[in-house]
Amino acid sequence: MELRLLPSSYMQTAATHAKALSAQASLGVDARYQIENRTIWNDKERRQEEHELVYEVSWVPELGVWRRFLRTHRKA
Repeated sequence: MELRLLPSSYMQTAATHAKALSAQASLGVDARYQIENRTIWNDKERRQEEHELVYEVSWVPELGVWRRFLRTHRKA
């Protein structure tokens, strides 16, 4: 099954929120989860579906930048 994000003009984003990762906070790593609910086009079924995308966001002190990568993608 091929899933594609809709073009930005069609993408709908519901409420996004973040919460701290307490397990890594004690290690001095500033990491959080961001959860986004998005409408995604399902080519196989030819319809839109709601999906939950969970990103991990953390500060990389050595580079002086934030990193963000997809941890989990599931149908909502």
